[in-house]
Amino acid sequence: MPPIRVLVVDDSILFRTKLQMSLSEDPNITVVGSAVDAMDAMKRIEELNPDVVTLDVEMPKMNGIAFLKQLIPKRPTKVVVVSSLPINALDALDAGAIDFVKKPGPSPGELRAFIEELKGKIKIAYTAKVRQVPRGRQAVPSLTSRLSSSAPIHADKNTIIAIGASTGGTEAIIEVVKNLPPTTPGIVIVQHMPPKFTELYAQRLDRICKMRAKEASDMDRVVTGQILVAAGEYHMTLKKDASGYYIRSLQGERVNGHCPAVDVLFDTVADVAGAHAIGVILTGMGADGARGITKMKQRGAYTIGQDKNSCVVYGMPMEAYKLGGVTKQLPLDQIGDEILYKLSRAGKS
Repeated sequence: MPPIRVLVVDDSILFRTKLQMSLSEDPNITVVGSAVDAMDAMKRIEELNPDVVTLDVEMPKMNGIAFLKQLIPKRPTKVVVVSSLPINALDALDAGAIDFVKKPGPSPGELRAFIEELKGKIKIAYTAKVRQVPRGRQAVPSLTSRLSSSAPIHADKNTIIAIGASTGGTEAIIEVVKNLPPTTPGIVIVQHMPPKFTELYAQRLDRICKMRAKEASDMDRVVTGQILVAAGEYHMTLKKDASGYYIRSLQGERVNGHCPAVDVLFDTVADVAGAHAIGVILTGMGADGARGITKMKQRGAYTIGQDKNSCVVYGMPMEAYKLGGVTKQLPLDQIGDEILYKLSRAGKS
């Protein structure tokens, strides 16, 4: 495979030069050029046609979010955002960026870790698909959006929904849960993200969704109408007592390279909830969650995998499907409907 052709966009000459030099040390990456701001970047993208663009969000004249909103509809481009502010990174993903990397602190160790993470994200972005940002929400309302908040859900009090995702997952999760009514059983989510980002992402879900959403804290109860998002650098596991389900949120070693890890959550959901669970595995690189969702299915859970055509990266769902862990594979825009249909049929058969 030829080296990945990268354009570096950053207004700081020192940081831009450091990125160019560091990325060029990787034999699988060639830095084909750089740009100092959004206007310069648009011109350089037209001239150089890079495979991947690294984009600073905090830039003069036009910030990276506004730039993405112009760039992606006009010329779909694989962009990895570099940002020190979590809210800006989430806005960039909403605008069509493939992934983000948090800007490093001043220490040499942080810079080295940042460069290695950025190299990995560039390689993932190269294999990913650019998400087409909708210009308006669903022209044809889905089942979930048509049903009222009093949707006839017959699931028993032991029902729980577990969702895992990585690259492309922030927007995929929103697509799945945004129209689920407040009568939906509790949802637990692992999305690979660092600390603070998970808190702001949970707040975003809370604003968008009909259900409530929050970042998970240790000993939180899993209750109807609420979504719990695993905190960055904390594994989330499911427990049960006489009052129902609750979660433990504890720091631990990385699993499959991640903390939180989807497999950690899914393993415990399989053990604790068994056939009362619905498992969903969405877009993401690697195999995190594949083993866990397979265990869930073996314990009687109903499991859903996102299909290849709708994934930004068809990695985690593919590995789950190959292991036999997926009951039904569906396009992203049908998964929320499938969850609600399954819940509406529970107790009728």
